[in-house]
Amino acid sequence: MKLKKILKITGIVFLSILLLLIAAPFLFESQLKDLVRKEINKNINATVEFSDLNLTFFRSFPQATVVLKDVSVINKAPFEGDTLAVSQELLLKMSVRELFKGSGEPKKIDEIRLNKAYVNIQVDSLGSASYDIAIERDAPLEETESDTFQFDIKHYEITNSRLRYADKTQNISLLLEDLNHSGTGDFSMAQSELTTNTSSTISLDYNGTNYLNQNKLALDAIIRMDLDEMKFTFLENGAVLNQLPLTFDGFFDLNEDHNYIDLSFRTPTSDFKNFLAVIPETYSKNIENVQTTGDFSVNGKLEGRIDDTYIPKMDIHILSNNASFKYPDLPKSVRDINIDIKLLNTTGLMEDTYLTFDDMRFRIDEDRFSTTGSLRNLTENMLVNMTLNGTINLANIEQAYPLDLEQDLNGILTADLTTSFDMNSIEKEQYQNIKSSGKAELKNFRYVSPEFPNPIEISKANLNFREGEVRVPQLLMNTGMTDINASGTILNFMGFLFTDQQLKGDFKVTSDTFSVNDFMVAEISETNPNATPSEAIKIPSFLDIRLDFTGNRVLYDDLVLTNTKGTLLIKDEKAELLNISSGLFDGTINLAGNVSTKEAVPSFNMQLNMNALDIVKSFNGLDLFQNIAPIAQALEGRFQSEINLSGNLNDDLTPQLQSLTGDMFVRLITATVNPEKLPLLARMDEQLQFISLKDVNLNNLQNRLTFSDGAVQIQPYEFNVKGVQVQVAGSHGFDMQMNYNLSMDVPASYLGSDVASALASLSNQDLRNTFVSLPVDVRGTFQNPQINLNMEKAVTELTQKIVAEQKRNLTQQGLNALDKLLGPGTLPQIPGQTQDTVIKTPETQIQNAAQNILQGLLGGRKSSTDTVKKN
Repeated sequence: MKLKKILKITGIVFLSILLLLIAAPFLFESQLKDLVRKEINKNINATVEFSDLNLTFFRSFPQATVVLKDVSVINKAPFEGDTLAVSQELLLKMSVRELFKGSGEPKKIDEIRLNKAYVNIQVDSLGSASYDIAIERDAPLEETESDTFQFDIKHYEITNSRLRYADKTQNISLLLEDLNHSGTGDFSMAQSELTTNTSSTISLDYNGTNYLNQNKLALDAIIRMDLDEMKFTFLENGAVLNQLPLTFDGFFDLNEDHNYIDLSFRTPTSDFKNFLAVIPETYSKNIENVQTTGDFSVNGKLEGRIDDTYIPKMDIHILSNNASFKYPDLPKSVRDINIDIKLLNTTGLMEDTYLTFDDMRFRIDEDRFSTTGSLRNLTENMLVNMTLNGTINLANIEQAYPLDLEQDLNGILTADLTTSFDMNSIEKEQYQNIKSSGKAELKNFRYVSPEFPNPIEISKANLNFREGEVRVPQLLMNTGMTDINASGTILNFMGFLFTDQQLKGDFKVTSDTFSVNDFMVAEISETNPNATPSEAIKIPSFLDIRLDFTGNRVLYDDLVLTNTKGTLLIKDEKAELLNISSGLFDGTINLAGNVSTKEAVPSFNMQLNMNALDIVKSFNGLDLFQNIAPIAQALEGRFQSEINLSGNLNDDLTPQLQSLTGDMFVRLITATVNPEKLPLLARMDEQLQFISLKDVNLNNLQNRLTFSDGAVQIQPYEFNVKGVQVQVAGSHGFDMQMNYNLSMDVPASYLGSDVASALASLSNQDLRNTFVSLPVDVRGTFQNPQINLNMEKAVTELTQKIVAEQKRNLTQQGLNALDKLLGPGTLPQIPGQTQDTVIKTPETQIQNAAQNILQGLLGGRKSSTDTVKKN
């Protein structure tokens, strides 16, 4: 019974504890949320948010676990709105009894875990740090106001996270990705040991130069911590950078106004594979099976004060002697490798840091290449001294080293040059301060890129270095159908190489055949660089050059220009054409203007003078000509023209027709018409039987056209077709919709003998002096025209002429009869009297006669005896 009672009591106690563990989070969570928010607002000058707070006793019993979800810390001024940190999960562990302490008692946290976090630390140009968000207090807190949380950490972890550090005062940018770091120790003790494990990829940029790019980093270290003195000493450690092993000795000393470091590091072995291990794994590939000879070592020491004025003194030496390596799958080896690089600072002042590289050389087969030099004053106005000497077959590099290139390297590069300059002179384009001498030569070079439709082949290129200029006495190049023979000067070769300056130069170029399409640079997608290039053509942004060009044949799409001369200026993604002259379509053209691809929508502005161009060839070869003057489809002969044109361009640099504005003056030197080639003229020739458009004489016809809002507006003009005067006015759109008005003055002599007899019964006037005005409206398109003859207006005009003539005839007859009856001179002459008093012929009779005449004129119903003259 006692045992049963004990078990019963034990069960009740256990159940009570279990119920308490289940219920406690609900009892404490609200209180804990308020406590966390209170502590944050009291201690941090930033906007801190979290989506939820969970408390559990089961996750790590007998400890309590507090989990904050979706934590974010957003800076206030001077980094207003910047993210300092975000984390998917922040986990805190503490003893359960800590939760039962009073509100004024500090609660000890034993463990912190941060998962999927991004920490963004910034230091601006004034030295302000984004992590400096703790609220400063003028006086220490009273005992009752002591910190509620006390971090006596035993273990901490950061998993699957990123850390970015950017310091503008030092021009340093550090990025740790895929960061996993943990530490186990006891921060509650004055002296203890901290065991750490770190793995990450590291990228480092210093003063604009990338020194590490996603290199793998692993570090396992045991560190002695003296929290009273804030001194941390390496005891046992091992680091691996990519596959390069390193060991450390020394300590960090953290003080209120400065830090102090005394650290030595070295490679534990001297195998030359250590050098290959420094190179990113993407390029070094599998170095386990690489055969090497010689040695490679890294020894370095950092020692000294760290504050706003000083950096550690440094002495880092990278050394290799008479080394070689050979990849098992490649046919050639790299031999006679010497490396001697030193990074030194003897004063602790940043500007006194300098780099030397002495007697660096290598050999592939019989090709030898070497360089010596130094980089001084690294952080301010860097001073560069460099000597390059040797010959190298570029194709051998891929046969000795496993490079993954989009195109093959090839060609023979020979160099023997020395240069000395400071970066300020380059940036300010003070090229007189650059001291360069020597020469370089490239032969049989071939470059393949998805940006260009054909390989670029340089059979020979000579470079002569003199002061700040590089003279190019000869450059022989071919690509596709294009051949180029060029000479000139590169004005800022060093500025282009070492800064982001545009490449500036002045060249004379001659070519037997130059195909513009061979140099159409296609835009590559940033999101998918391996994708097929789009059709968006861009003028290279890195060029600032002048080209004086002479070409025997220049090809652009289907156009062939002959004897082309002129000047091309390229700058800021804009190509300006000056005094371009060329032969085209059996005539000549002169061209000036510009094309710009800098904006999202490319644009152009052009002025063209065309002289004696063949009309048929121009119409068939120029899409723009087909839209501006579609009537030219039915013309043969020659013309001259002046065109001013501007607008936007499509991605392939063809004009957007709806955007065009400008004007065109055109004169037809000689021109014949074949109406059958254009439905509009064929239809007019059919409906207007009294004329034949084949007989039209357009020689020396001239006119002016204007373009705007997708339409071509012509200035009214007139021409003659065998005695018929034609006036034309109106416009058409680039969609070929027409809105034209024609007016034809038709001689009465064209009406035929029967019509002439009808007129003779009404009038004695000579028919050669009588004209009929016929309006014609032209709508529809050039291929499907709608032609409307305004018969009513023509009839009205003819009727009025005949009525007026009849009145004059009757009046004169009456006057003549009275004059005979009364005697000559008897009848007084009263102006206008006879016109008001004569007997009128019925106008309906006259109108019917005019209607019959016009029906004959326009090819209406006629009897077998009716005829219409075709002159």
